[in-house]
Amino acid sequence: MTDLRSILAEKFGFTSFRRGQEAIIQKILNQENVLGIMPTGGGKSICYQLPALLLDGLTLVISPLISLMKDQVDSLNDMGIPATFINSSLSYLEINQRLDDTKKGRIKLLYIAPERLESEEFLRLLETVQIDLLAVDEAHCISQWGHDFRPSYLKLAQMIQSLKQLPTVVALTATATQQVAQDISQLLSIPEQNQINTGFARENLAFQVVKEQKDSYLFTYLKTNKNQSGIIYATTRKEVERLYRLLRHNDFSVGMYHGGMDKKQRAKSQEDFLFERTQVIVATNAFGMGINKSNVRFVIHAQIPGNIESYYQEAGRAGRDGLASDAILLYAPQDLQIQHFFIEQSNLTHSYQQNEYEKLRQMNQYAHTQMCLQCYILRYFGENGQKCGKCSNCLDEREAVDITLDAQKILSCVKRMEERFGKTMVARVLTASKTKQVKDWHFDRLTTYGLMKGWSQKEVVSLIDYLTAEQYLTLSKGEFPKLIVSSTGIDVLLGKQKVYRKQAAVKQLADNDELFEKLRALRLELAQEQNLPPYIIFSDKTLQELAQKKPKTPVEFLQIKGVGQNKLDKYGEQFISLLKGETV
Repeated sequence: MTDLRSILAEKFGFTSFRRGQEAIIQKILNQENVLGIMPTGGGKSICYQLPALLLDGLTLVISPLISLMKDQVDSLNDMGIPATFINSSLSYLEINQRLDDTKKGRIKLLYIAPERLESEEFLRLLETVQIDLLAVDEAHCISQWGHDFRPSYLKLAQMIQSLKQLPTVVALTATATQQVAQDISQLLSIPEQNQINTGFARENLAFQVVKEQKDSYLFTYLKTNKNQSGIIYATTRKEVERLYRLLRHNDFSVGMYHGGMDKKQRAKSQEDFLFERTQVIVATNAFGMGINKSNVRFVIHAQIPGNIESYYQEAGRAGRDGLASDAILLYAPQDLQIQHFFIEQSNLTHSYQQNEYEKLRQMNQYAHTQMCLQCYILRYFGENGQKCGKCSNCLDEREAVDITLDAQKILSCVKRMEERFGKTMVARVLTASKTKQVKDWHFDRLTTYGLMKGWSQKEVVSLIDYLTAEQYLTLSKGEFPKLIVSSTGIDVLLGKQKVYRKQAAVKQLADNDELFEKLRALRLELAQEQNLPPYIIFSDKTLQELAQKKPKTPVEFLQIKGVGQNKLDKYGEQFISLLKGETV
């Protein structure tokens, strides 16, 4: 264990393991297959990067995106760890050179896409190389119930079984429900007792749901946080382009990324963002999976994602360095129709589609709940948690109003309609709609007809969404779910329980600290000299600790989190000189 800690300090610059890391690494060194479920930013990569340095043979890393591979390989090489990747971005000669280096034992970690395993030539190469560890990153992609299922990942299990040597397998993911975790373990032969789940909470993230006018909110937020790095996600390419043009026209430092751009354009946009030539990138979810940029201070979803898993993974790209960051959902009901369209147009099986509709409904309820947003997400993953104290719901100081009577009107109407209809039809009855469908069903004769005729249908639907999110109502499965009164809702109808409902200002993420800004400027200068993204030199968290503790000697500098021997040798002199007030 002393060896593990010394390597952790020397190579990675950390004096202690994060929760779960040590347990996973120990399983690997004991040659046991293991599944690690850790939140984004929880330090999953070290779980295979560190043991790779202790094992004699190669560590083969299955990774889904080119951007992830390059980012991690650049970071490892900067720490003096021999790593490389093979993917479609390389020429034939480059691939052969890297394969030759691997065969000659010059490489400790080799990153590949799952599709590479379909190459007979590559599989023959694997037979000539000693593989001690196989790491499956973004392991939820292997499960048909995962939010980003990829058929190419399914062949992993077959490939592992076909290898003459049987390497230890470590699977890692940030977003796995209990069903997905079970699927991964079964496919990759991981014993149930070797599932290590560190919990899903991201204590440094402030979750917010904003229902005001999107464009004006974006302007205000970006002006307030003009020096901060952030990602704005939109569901469609059209909306990405609209937001990009709008923000650029208003002189924001912004880039754009979506699958319709050619490869060079995408690469440039990503590079500009990583190298901090642009502060903000507007993108579809094609961007960012596995991006290791640690100092993303905010992630804003301009349109609602299709499920909680996707949302949490994308939101988790903020604050990977552990510093306070924002995860904001800009909610508009009409955006749900886009996700409905995606599900309808998919080639998924009927049961899978029904599952996707259910996930979308839970995502919609997230936007309407008044419980702690972090707790809502934890509940989705089967975990209980304490109120975070920093989300828009926890910080909502509006007075909770007794809405029991209005809730009873809705619950009663659902019951009188025999729990056979959805929220739109219920809202029509309550607001005294005269549509043909209402009359055909004789709903205009119900005692609940018109009980809320002073309300708009939109307002009633919003209240129904709230009652559903708070579990006074439940929904049947399927594309057109029916409302059902829950046992808690029955208590409300019987007068045994009351219902309350609260009827968010932009904040600045960080103060402009003069020394911190000087350290950032030095980091940028060093990064530009080496053609590296600045956060690979040091994270914002490391710079903040440097500004706070002001180390004056190499020994003191080495005590800073994120500083290892290699980083001290490379950058220590310049940063210490700056901190001493000398000319760099």
